[in-house]
Amino acid sequence: VQVVDSGGGLVQPGGSLTLTCEVTGDKLRYLAVGWFRQAPGKEREPVSCDAGRDDSSTFSAASVKDRFTLSKDDAKNTVYLQMNNLGPEDTGVYFCAAGRTYHTDYYCPVDSSSWGQGTQVTVSS
Repeated sequence: VQVVDSGGGLVQPGGSLTLTCEVTGDKLRYLAVGWFRQAPGKEREPVSCDAGRDDSSTFSAASVKDRFTLSKDDAKNTVYLQMNNLGPEDTGVYFCAAGRTYHTDYYCPVDSSSWGQGTQVTVSS
């Protein structure tokens, strides 16, 4: 599986961005997918994930719930992260991951999954 993430940039507080994750090498419907982020000086953390089993096999971090939405287009084998009402605390490098194995307690792909190179999101006025 290969993953290419993109769509980051500089946005003002309160603005929106949509990140894109293109997946090749396997069909999206067989994969768990997730968006993670790493803020400066902090560890990487999961943001939003979907194990693809059913509507309940999803995860959304408390800090982004109701602001960020993960969606998938199976026909395009592409995953999106719609981010609204962005704040400075959302600044960081965002990574997409995809793989057939996921953490059963929070539905995110495991570390050995395929990862994108990361895309920088900076929220600043």
